[in-house]
Amino acid sequence: MNAWVVRGLGMALIHILVRVLLGAAITQWPLQGSILRWVALLVVVLVALIWAGIDGIRDRHRNPDPDQGADLTMLWLKAALLGGIVAGVGSWLADLLPSLNVTQNSFFFEITSGAAFTVLLIFVPAMLAVFLGRFFAGREAKKASQGRGGDRDDRRGAGSAAGAAAGGTAAAAVADDNGYGQHYPDGTYDQTGYADPDADTAVFEPVHNYRQDTSDLDAGEGQDTTWQEPVDLGKRNPEEPKRGE
Repeated sequence: MNAWVVRGLGMALIHILVRVLLGAAITQWPLQGSILRWVALLVVVLVALIWAGIDGIRDRHRNPDPDQGADLTMLWLKAALLGGIVAGVGSWLADLLPSLNVTQNSFFFEITSGAAFTVLLIFVPAMLAVFLGRFFAGREAKKASQGRGGDRDDRRGAGSAAGAAAGGTAAAAVADDNGYGQHYPDGTYDQTGYADPDADTAVFEPVHNYRQDTSDLDAGEGQDTTWQEPVDLGKRNPEEPKRGE
């Protein structure tokens, strides 16, 4: 069943029920007829306001863009037309019952002038409720989106600050690193593995240019493997003639 049919039949049923109760109340309290009529009128208007307001809120939640919203104007116009005619016919039929005093108007009046008045009672409050429902729902959605946007900006700002601090520390380390260690914000240096540039020059043992024990070397075939005194290659035998003599 279409949405406008449901709303039209629902409002017509509410209108018929209110008129039946109004007729019974006037029969019981005839001096309070005017007040009772106003109360009945307010009940019909209030139902239309609530129902159409819910439609407006749901439509704004489903379609945040106003240009993409559902056509609730035509929906409630058709519902009001259907509700007005059905309410007129139903009220006239209910008045045929002997125990009910619903209306004193003719059938033609109920489906023309009476139906037109019922259409206004349904359509005008419904349009006002749709507008208010969309307005308040859109404002709440805008506030929620702005709140989420502010949270994202705060997180982005905190991340940027942390990145800037890390970048500054890295830049300071590169600027103060002279090849001897890493610079830290507290001013300490880690110079592990590097020599102190102001330390004394290390003194090493002199290297002799003569061979000592070569007995661990394998001798070739036919060679003498007996022990011989080491010969200082840096000294020349005085008995040995000089080269070229």
